[in-house]
Amino acid sequence: MYITECYWGDYVGGTDDSLTLTAYLARKGKAEITVSEIFADFGLDKLNGDFRRPEEPVCYTDSEGYEMALGFAIDLVTDLAALLLECKVNGTLDLLALDDSLDAGEVAEPVIAIAAAPEEHRLIDRTLADFAAAPERYDISEMMGSEELAEMAGVCDRLRRELYE
Repeated sequence: MYITECYWGDYVGGTDDSLTLTAYLARKGKAEITVSEIFADFGLDKLNGDFRRPEEPVCYTDSEGYEMALGFAIDLVTDLAALLLECKVNGTLDLLALDDSLDAGEVAEPVIAIAAAPEEHRLIDRTLADFAAAPERYDISEMMGSEELAEMAGVCDRLRRELYE
């Protein structure tokens, strides 16, 4: 997969939030899922595009009442940008290749596509650009040193450019 060679690792795809996202996608059991559905399920649609320091927890509760919480909204946005890039390059993405903790027997749709409407692409583009320009404004900055934060900002900027330019 393209993103595993270029982006999926430390800052994008390498966090606990990334594992939460891949587990969520595996549990959905759909061949295609939209960014709007993901945003709605995790409550990001209620943040009005401000992912810097959400006051409400970012979490998803499945049909069985199991809650999947994210530490940082920006993690979901960056991971989704990478997944959208994979779908742009290859048409689909393989959940089992992204997350080796997933049990192949329990993943109904291991190869999926993620789709985004033009306004969702614009929102992700703006968010990645904003993070790249001022990562210290995001709550994740409280968990990272300045060098790590600058490195993550650079990765997000490269990802944004590749996805949208």
